[in-house]
Amino acid sequence: MTEKDKMLSGELYDANNDEALLAERAHAKELCCDFNQLWPSDAAGQRAILRELLGEVGKGACVTAPFWCDYGYNIELGENFFSNHNLVILDGAKVTFGDNVFVAPNCGFYTAGHPIDAALRRQGIEYARPIRVGYDVWIGAGVHVMPGVTIGDNVVIGGGSVVVRDIPSNCVAVGNPCRPIRYLEVGEKASDLLGC
Repeated sequence: MTEKDKMLSGELYDANNDEALLAERAHAKELCCDFNQLWPSDAAGQRAILRELLGEVGKGACVTAPFWCDYGYNIELGENFFSNHNLVILDGAKVTFGDNVFVAPNCGFYTAGHPIDAALRRQGIEYARPIRVGYDVWIGAGVHVMPGVTIGDNVVIGGGSVVVRDIPSNCVAVGNPCRPIRYLEVGEKASDLLGC
């Protein structure tokens, strides 16, 4: 089993001494750099790079520079996805966004984690757990989503939150650790609570 196979299957793997993973990360960083250097008005150029870099780019998806990721091919953007400046996605595992997801500035989605055992950490060993964000989700500014988290549909995550465990559908959730503070009634939308 290769280090990439281990990474994609959620096992411990060595990301720092594997030539294939190093080359894939270098290629992704170069594409991110190219993307970040384009003029803001070059929407066609931005979309072309995103299509080359990412696993899936839904219709109407928009990423505002600067943007950084590790591999790119593990990222899937749904239709009408929007992210503001300074999005970072560490995508050793799949990171999937549903349709109509809005991500405010300075947010991060981190599938990568490191063992508690210091000896393993010193060796550069890590693991990756997938992140899933549902449909009609609004992620506030400065939110950090940790490995293995699923965020349901019709959710607002308040700015500055650190999401360390799953968030159910139909709620507003905030805090560190992030937790639901309000569940929504049938037909009620999270965005309605905020006057959007």
